[in-house]
Amino acid sequence: MGTSILDALNVRVEGSGDKYLVLAHGFGTDQSAWQRVLPYFTRRYSVILYDLACAGSVNPDFFDYRRYTSLDAYVDDLIGILDSLRVTRCAYVGHSISAMIGMLASIRRPELFSKLILIGASPRFLNDKDYHGGFEQGEIEQVFSAMEANYEAWVCGFAPLAVGADVPEAVREFSRTLFNMRPDITLFVSRTVFNSDLRGILGLVKVPCCIMQTARDHSVPASVATYMEEHLGGPSTVVWLDTEGHLPHLSAPSYLARQLEIALNSP
Repeated sequence: MGTSILDALNVRVEGSGDKYLVLAHGFGTDQSAWQRVLPYFTRRYSVILYDLACAGSVNPDFFDYRRYTSLDAYVDDLIGILDSLRVTRCAYVGHSISAMIGMLASIRRPELFSKLILIGASPRFLNDKDYHGGFEQGEIEQVFSAMEANYEAWVCGFAPLAVGADVPEAVREFSRTLFNMRPDITLFVSRTVFNSDLRGILGLVKVPCCIMQTARDHSVPASVATYMEEHLGGPSTVVWLDTEGHLPHLSAPSYLARQLEIALNSP
C-alpha cells in the first residue's frame, strides 16, 4: 500500500500530542464532519483523519466495486494507513460504518487499539426474530428504490431525518457531502451496509469499547447499543448522549467533544 493509500484517502495528521487518535467518519460524510470536534484534541493528540474510499472527496476511480463488496476492504485501508504512518497504538473514534470497521480492525490487530469509541454503531440494521435493528427488508428496499429513482429528492428527505435535531446548518453540511458522492457509489455502499450482519463478530472484540448513543437516532434504535454492550467480548460501556440524531459531531460538536474527552480519559 505504501504512501499511495495516504494520498488516495486524503490522510491528514493534525496536532502535536504524543498519543495518536483516529477520527473516522461514517456513511454519507467525509473527514470534514469532524472539523468542529478536531480543535478539542490537537493539543493532546496527533489526530489522524482520512476519507473512506466511498466518500465524495475521494477520486471515484479509486473505488473498486469488486473490492468493496464487504467491510473487510475498508479494514484493509484503515490498517494500511496506520502501518504507513508507523502507528503502533491509537485510540479510535468511529462513526456509523466506521464504528464497525474499527471493531473488525481490532479483531485483526488488537495491539493497535487502546480503546474504541463507537458512535451510532450497528452490527445489523435489519430486524430479526429476537433482534430489533430498526428496519424491515421492505423498508430498506424502498430506500434503495428512492435513491435510484431521484437521488436529489432522496438526499433532501434523508438528511433532515438523519440529523434529527433542529440544526439547519448540520442538515446543509450532511446534504453537501451526500451530494458530493456519486449516486451509484452511494447506492452500492448502502446495499453493503444494510445487508451486513456483524452480530457474530462482537464477541471477538476484546479491546475496551465505549458505545455512544443519542436519545433518538433514526438509523439506530437505542436497543442496538444495549445489545452491543451485552455481546462485546471485552470491557464495554454505553454513554447515552443528551442530544438527538445520527450525527452528533455535526449537530452538537462541542457537547460531543466533551463526551469524547471524558471517554478517552476513562480507564
